[in-house]
Amino acid sequence: MMDKKLSDKLKEKLEEEKSTLEMELKSFATKDESIKGNWEAKYPSKERGDKEEEADESQEYENLLSLEHNLELKLKDVDSALEKINKKKYGKCEKCGKEIKEERLLACPEAKLCMKCNK
Repeated sequence: MMDKKLSDKLKEKLEEEKSTLEMELKSFATKDESIKGNWEAKYPSKERGDKEEEADESQEYENLLSLEHNLELKLKDVDSALEKINKKKYGKCEKCGKEIKEERLLACPEAKLCMKCNK
């Protein structure tokens, strides 16, 4: 069983990570209020120009979509970890059920798996 001091420290780290992820997403995307955890990347709104500029905008948008997807997944993991802390179910491997080592949680507070199962 994890002690309260460690749990509080990890919760604080997770809340900071959540804030950072949301700020990063807000810089290029809009939160979709109808779907939990979903964000919509904004298409670069530059002046219509030649075909090369349009291709650049399209590529930039593709890059933003990829980044949005990765940030959404990380945010989902962080939210899940925070939920587990609140339900007193945090720090257990989702695969084998054993305690995840403190060092792993300090390095990656949103970890779902112990090192053995993560291989």
